[in-house]
Amino acid sequence: MTLAVSGGDLQRLRRLNALAVVSALRGAGPLPLTRLAEHTELARATIKEVVRDLISMGWVAEMDPSTGGGKGRPARRYRFRAENGRVLGLDIGAHKVLAAISDLDGDVRHVSREPITPGHSRQERLAAVDRAVDACLAATGTSPADVWITTAGSTGYVDNEGNIVVSRAIHDWSGVPLAGHLTARLAGEVLVDNDSRLAALAECRRGAARDARNIVYLHIGRRAGAAIILDGVPLRGSTGAAGEIGLHPLFHLADSSDLLTAGNSGQAVFDAARRGDAAALNAVLRYVKVLALATAAMTLTVDPQVIVIGGGFSRSADVLMPPLRAELETMCLRTPELRASTLGDECVAIGAVCLGVEHLNQRFFNPENGPVAPLL
Repeated sequence: MTLAVSGGDLQRLRRLNALAVVSALRGAGPLPLTRLAEHTELARATIKEVVRDLISMGWVAEMDPSTGGGKGRPARRYRFRAENGRVLGLDIGAHKVLAAISDLDGDVRHVSREPITPGHSRQERLAAVDRAVDACLAATGTSPADVWITTAGSTGYVDNEGNIVVSRAIHDWSGVPLAGHLTARLAGEVLVDNDSRLAALAECRRGAARDARNIVYLHIGRRAGAAIILDGVPLRGSTGAAGEIGLHPLFHLADSSDLLTAGNSGQAVFDAARRGDAAALNAVLRYVKVLALATAAMTLTVDPQVIVIGGGFSRSADVLMPPLRAELETMCLRTPELRASTLGDECVAIGAVCLGVEHLNQRFFNPENGPVAPLL
C-alpha cells in the first residue's frame, strides 16, 4: 500500500530538512555532503537537493576546495553564511557604554567602549551610545542596513516597549524612549531589556552557568540588581519588572554597598578582608547579610540550580561567597551552588548579542514559522 503525501506535509518535510541542514552547519562547522548526511540522518540525495536550495536562497555557501586540506581531490564542503547579517549588542550603564557587533552565529567581531558618568545628561549618554555604535560599524565595515537586530541592556526597570521607566543609578535616565532612539538610527529590529537580565542570559549561554537551566544572577557592585533564568529563558514578567527585588525597601539593596565601602573603595575592603583584617571582615559580613536576605527570597521562590555572582564585586567572589553561602544555608531549604561570573564587564553586551541571535533564530529557523525564507 502506498501512502499519499499531501502538499502541506511535503512542504513541512522540506522545511524540516532545510532546518536540519542549517542546524548541522551552524553546530559542526563546514561539512561535506557525506558528513551532513550523517549529522542529519538524511539520504545523500536529499541532502544534495536541500543544500542546492539553501545556496540559491543565500543561507549556505560552497567553500573553496583548496581550504579542505588533505591529499587527493578534496570533497566539496558547505558552510552557513553567518556573515549575511550583523547583530549589535549594547550595554548602557552608569559608567560606560559598550557596544559589541557579531555575525548571525553570535561570534563577536568588534567591541567599542565609551566612558560616561552617572551625572551626564540623557542627551550626552545617548550621544555616547551613538559613538559606540558608529565605532563598531566602522571597525567592521558594516552599514546600518546590515544590522538585522539591535539589543540594548540598560540599568533600571525597562518596560515592554523599550522605555526606561525607572533608573536610580543614572541621573536623568528615567523616561528615556531608548528603543525609539535606536530604531531611528538602525534599520533592523530593536529590543531593549534590563542589563542584569541580559547578563544572566550570557552566563547561562556562554559563562559560569552553561550547564544550568535555572539560575539566579546577582549584580553586585556600586549598585545591586538581580535577574532570573527559568528553563533557559529570562524571566521578564508581564511588564518587564521581574527580578527588580532591589526596589523593595525591605531588602535595602539600593544602598547596600555603603555598608561595605563606608568611604573606601570596595576593592580596598575586600583586599583587607582577604588579609584577615577584622574591621574589613565585619564590613563584608554586614553587606552579605543584606545581600543574603534578597537572594534567599528569590531562591525560595524559583529554586535555582546555580546562583551567579556578577558585577564589579564579582572580582572578589573568593571573599564574598563563603559568608554568603553560610547565610543562605540558614534561610533556604536547599542552598544552590554559588559561582562567580566568567565574562567580566562585557557580560551584558554578550547577553544582548545572545538574545539578538536567538530572536533571529526564532524568526528565520523556527519550523512553525513556515518555509526557510530566501534572502533578498
